[in-house]
Amino acid sequence: MSNISHLKPSIRLSIKNPESGSNSVLGRGVADLCLGVREKGSLNAAAKSMHMAYSKAWRIVKETEKALDVQLLNRDGAHGSTLTPEGDRIVDAYISVNAKLQEFAEKELAEMLK
Repeated sequence: MSNISHLKPSIRLSIKNPESGSNSVLGRGVADLCLGVREKGSLNAAAKSMHMAYSKAWRIVKETEKALDVQLLNRDGAHGSTLTPEGDRIVDAYISVNAKLQEFAEKELAEMLK
């Protein structure tokens, strides 16, 4: 059990508003909800695909929007939801930065564990 070369880092990126007093951030869960909205066209469908109650998803998104001072979703009642242009940009940036950090961390750890 002394071989440690198979170990991988786990990166937990979050985006926050430093001017907000809230602890709410855009992290993997909110990003996944937003990606679900992008794919499925509604927050309800996104929440269901994550085995989450719609009310919880709604609360999380509203708290995150308030903390970031950015509207992430356009809601159209029974017609579903879409990401706002800002929501699209933030989610795309989150995914890109997270992937780059994960790749960097894996390379660094592998080098350090040689």
